[in-house]
Amino acid sequence: MAKDKTLYSCSECGASSPRWLGKCPGCGAWNTLIETVPDAGPGKNRLSGAGQYAGLAQAQAVMPLAAIEATEVARTPSGIEELDRVLGGGVVEGGVVLIGGDPGIGKSTLLLQAMDALQRVGLPTLYVTGEESGAQVALRSRRLGLEASQVNVLAEIQLEKILATIEATQPAVAVIDSIQTIYSAQLTRAPGSVAQVRECAAHLTRLAKATGIAVVLVGHVTKEGALAGPRVLEHMVDTVLYFEGDTHSSFRLVRAIKNRFGAVNEIGVFAMTERGLKGVANPSAIFLSQHSEPVPGSCVLVTLEGTRPLLVEIQALVDGGGPSPRRLSVGLERDRLAMLLAVLHRHAGVACADQDVFVNAVGGVRISEPAADLAVMLSITSSLRGRALPKGFIAFGEVGLAGEVRPAPRGQERLKEAAKLGFTVAVVPKANAPKKPIPGLEIHAVERVDEAMAAVRGLG
Repeated sequence: MAKDKTLYSCSECGASSPRWLGKCPGCGAWNTLIETVPDAGPGKNRLSGAGQYAGLAQAQAVMPLAAIEATEVARTPSGIEELDRVLGGGVVEGGVVLIGGDPGIGKSTLLLQAMDALQRVGLPTLYVTGEESGAQVALRSRRLGLEASQVNVLAEIQLEKILATIEATQPAVAVIDSIQTIYSAQLTRAPGSVAQVRECAAHLTRLAKATGIAVVLVGHVTKEGALAGPRVLEHMVDTVLYFEGDTHSSFRLVRAIKNRFGAVNEIGVFAMTERGLKGVANPSAIFLSQHSEPVPGSCVLVTLEGTRPLLVEIQALVDGGGPSPRRLSVGLERDRLAMLLAVLHRHAGVACADQDVFVNAVGGVRISEPAADLAVMLSITSSLRGRALPKGFIAFGEVGLAGEVRPAPRGQERLKEAAKLGFTVAVVPKANAPKKPIPGLEIHAVERVDEAMAAVRGLG
């Protein structure tokens, strides 16, 4: 009897090797090769059979772009305003959404609320759960106050049965919770493996594009915070959403990492209550601490998240360090902080080489745009000198290695948002200075870091 042939496949990227290796030849990860049995198909290519990956549309003649009619994609509001903002206006017919986040952060809660809201406006919905029983989902709906909900629930993990149910019921929106628990009978590998996740996601995507049913996939995340499974999963779908925020906090952020039908990096802010997730109308209030008087080391930044200007408080603490001073940042890149300290020393004469520097973005928000540079530097200087910035002070601007202050995109919208919330003094790049004065807002336009420091000293 011939011995079954075995392969070793990587659990991260899916690359295979005929023998075990400590390091994956595809992605370079260590200790990720797992012994598997190759799947036998009806032909040379298992995916070439009928009903597998056939074309999604009928073949058509080659046409120039000018001759193709461009139509706007219709969007259906989900009933949750913050979720609609992240999705780009609502649920798109035939769109595939992938939503990931830490365990217990509220993925299933948010989707159950959205399904109930869509069902109440007359759209048929289907909630497929592979992690819970129908009774558990019903218990959650009772806790959320969704009385007499007509959302159809299916507790199943086999892909073929799920596809048959979707084709039989024809829902407008279907939720798969989660994609890592679904398996296909055509593969011998366990649910959650690279091959199973890739196969199931491809079949569900094909179904969505062929029938016009919107499909929402729930994905688990690794300990690093990235979506578990192959990277191709994010390439297949139309929209990728990530839940952010501390599980110990009552606030949750949903960020769009990829969106073919809306803005990228758009965020929605939710508050976790006893009745589920509620949208926050004015999220800037979350990220601003309530100080009776201005305190040293605090500077308010006007950041841009997608299409929304957002006010976030940057806090810095500079303290005497030992022989090896520490650099710690929460919500900002640590390497960026080290670069800003070097620029601060070289071009502004502020030495922090022997000091511990701690920087924090209030509210658990992650700031990735370089327009936060100027606010970070001003907060560090304020903490080092023990002098608070003026009340109602804001700042934004990118700082280069030569000490120049570069403009930030959509500066006018940032300034108008700050003025609307009652801020009175702003230090901004010269290129972002408005041509017409903004009522109630005193603007100091600067070109270099030392000019910004001098302007702040003049205000004090």
